[in-house]
Amino acid sequence: MSSVLLELNDLRVSYGKVEAVRGIHLRLEEGQIITVIGANGAGKTTLLSAAAGLLPSGGRASYRGQDLLRMTVEDRVEQGFCLVPEQRALFGDMPVIDNLLLGAFVRRRDKAFVRKSLDSVFEQFPRLAERQTQLAQTLSGGERQMLAIGRALMAQPRLLLLDEPSLGLAPTIVRDVLMRVRALRDQGVSILLVEQNARAALDVADYAYVMDTGEFVLEGPASGMAADPRVVATYLGGGVE
Repeated sequence: MSSVLLELNDLRVSYGKVEAVRGIHLRLEEGQIITVIGANGAGKTTLLSAAAGLLPSGGRASYRGQDLLRMTVEDRVEQGFCLVPEQRALFGDMPVIDNLLLGAFVRRRDKAFVRKSLDSVFEQFPRLAERQTQLAQTLSGGERQMLAIGRALMAQPRLLLLDEPSLGLAPTIVRDVLMRVRALRDQGVSILLVEQNARAALDVADYAYVMDTGEFVLEGPASGMAADPRVVATYLGGGVE
């Protein structure tokens, strides 16, 4: 039976007097891919940043039954809570291998852990193994996204937060990246996926929330959401076919 991994209740995020995100209720169970879709500026990245501890927030949030809002970013990483940011935040002038090793920084003294994590990442992304001595800035867009995900996987997360993994990628590369995301779920990693590319996100997710101007306006199983006339009319006019 599935258990609740992440739960947000009335989560709110403000920039000064402006409430950018409000009234968010979200539930993610072990082994799920949950997606939050919406137009650019809907508040998706703000929501993800708050969940990761990068922005202060109000309301209630729990992770594995613990009060998430009392955890530091470091606490969250140690508890298996990892974020892949929208801009990937790679160190372009460092080799692939060094970017990956940074992902295991909190466990850097545990050489066996680091070696096991590295072997696992190279197994899942063979291209990174082939290019491990190359500078990150020389990689293609799809390879950089794989590196960003691989770096997060070095911490052996239970929950992976993905912010716009399709950003700037060609449709065929988007398919490849999201197929790998689905494979991670099959290996036991739960995923909260934020995407502007609604078609691609709904194709890979189990459950979906639609976000508009800082709040959820629709939710439901991803397969049903993809057929909802409101979602089709507003969000599925383009994207991956």
